[in-house]
Amino acid sequence: MILKQLICALFFLMGWGLYAQDLSLNSYSLDECIALALNNNLDLKATHLRANSEKLNHQQSKANLLPSVNGNFNLGVNDGRSIDPFTNDFINQEFTFSNAGLNLNATIFNGFRVLNTAKQNKLNRLAADMENEAAQQDIILRVTLAYLQVLNAQDNLLLAKQRLETTEKQLKIQQEFYENESGNPADYTDIVAQKTIDETSIIVSESALNNAKLNLLRLLNVNDTFNVETKDLVLDINPYGLSVEDVYADALENLATFKARQLRIDASRKGVSVAKSQFTPEISVFGGLNTNYSSAAQTFTEAGTSIVETGDFVTINNQNIPVLTEQTSFDAQRIGFRDQYDNNLSTVIGVSVNIPLFNGFRAKNNVALEKIRVEESLLELDRLYLDIKSTIAQVHFDMNASYMRYESLQKQVEAFQESYRINEIRFRNGVSNFLNYVTSKNNLDNAKLNLTNTKYEYILRTIVLEYYRGNF
Repeated sequence: MILKQLICALFFLMGWGLYAQDLSLNSYSLDECIALALNNNLDLKATHLRANSEKLNHQQSKANLLPSVNGNFNLGVNDGRSIDPFTNDFINQEFTFSNAGLNLNATIFNGFRVLNTAKQNKLNRLAADMENEAAQQDIILRVTLAYLQVLNAQDNLLLAKQRLETTEKQLKIQQEFYENESGNPADYTDIVAQKTIDETSIIVSESALNNAKLNLLRLLNVNDTFNVETKDLVLDINPYGLSVEDVYADALENLATFKARQLRIDASRKGVSVAKSQFTPEISVFGGLNTNYSSAAQTFTEAGTSIVETGDFVTINNQNIPVLTEQTSFDAQRIGFRDQYDNNLSTVIGVSVNIPLFNGFRAKNNVALEKIRVEESLLELDRLYLDIKSTIAQVHFDMNASYMRYESLQKQVEAFQESYRINEIRFRNGVSNFLNYVTSKNNLDNAKLNLTNTKYEYILRTIVLEYYRGNF
C-alpha cells in the first residue's frame, strides 16, 4: 500500500514538473510561426537565391546591349637580342618597354540575339519571382498544416489524460471496495489494468505530439522547444460552400505556380528566336587607341662639324694625299616616357562582318532543341493542370466525407456519453459488471478521439482548398 502511494506521488511530481516546464516554454501563434518560417526556412532561402540569380542574369543581358570598352597596359624589362619596339631594329641590350591601348567594340546587328536574350532573361526573372511567391504560399500551407497537426496531437493528449483521470477516480472507488472486501475483486484488478492502458495511451500521445512539434520546428528552422498558442485561432466547422469547379477556376487565376509555368513557356519561345539568330550575319564596329614606350629610344641633336680623314688617299704628282671629309657630330638624348606615349599614338577604326556559312548544322540543331524545350514546357503545364484539378477533386471529396463523418461522430459522442453515464452509475452501485462499464467508457473515449481527428481532417482539407484558390 505504501509502495503504491509512493508511485502515485512520484507520478504527480513528474507531471507537475512537466507542467511547470511547459509554462516556461515560448508560445507561438500561427502568424508568428508563419513569420518565422518565411525568415528561416532553408528551402525558401534557396528559392530566394535562385530568384536573385535570375535577376542578375537579366541585368547582365541588358548590359550586353552596351558597347564594350577595354583598356590594357603592360610594363617590362627585356635583356638580350630583341627588336626595339621604337625603331624595329635588332638590338642586343637591356631596355624597358611599355604598351598601352584602349579598345572599343559595339555590335550593330546580330539577328537580335542580344535583344531576344535580354527579353528571355526578363521572362525567366519574372518566372523566378512567381516561383518564389509560390514557394512562400507553399511554406505557409505547410506551416499551417503542421501547426494544426500539433493542435490535433495536443487535443489527443488532453483526451488521453482525461481518460486516465476518469479511470483513477473509478480506481479509487473500487480500491475502497477491495480493501473492505466487498464487491467483485476482479473489478479492482481490471481497473488497475485499465489504468496501465490509459497511461500507455498518454505515452503514445506524447510521442505523437513530440513528432508533430519536431516537424513544425523543421519548417521554422529554429532550435527552441515551444508551445502553440490558440487563443486567437478560430476553428469553426462550417460547410464549405465552393464546388470543385469554383476552386479550380480560382486556382487558374490566382495560383502563382500556373503563372510561373506560363512565363517559363514564353521564355522558351524566346529561346527559339535566340537560336535562329545564329543563321544571320553579325555586324560590329571596332576602334582602338594604342601607344608604346622603349627606354632604348633616343633623339640626336647636331653639335657641330669637323674635318676628319676618311682613310683614303689620292696620288698627285706621285705623292699620296689623304682624303678629308666634313663630319657632323650629334648629342644623344633619351626620349621621355610621356613624349613617347604622345609621339607613338595610333588609332584604328573599322567594321567587322561575320557571315555564318557552315558550322556543322549547329545552328539548325540548336533551333530544333529549343523547339523541343518549348514542347516540353507545354507538356509540363498540361500535366500541372491535370494534377492540380485531380488533387482539388480528391481533397474536395475527402473534405465532404470528413464533414459528414464529423456530424455523425457528434451524434455518436452524445449517445455514448449517455450510455457511459448510465453504466457508470450502475457499475458504481454494483448493478452492472466491469465489462459493461469499460466497454461503454472505451466507446466514448474512441468516439471523442475520432471526433477530434475528424475535425482537424476537415479543417486541414479546407485549408488545402483555400491554398489552391490562392488565399495564402
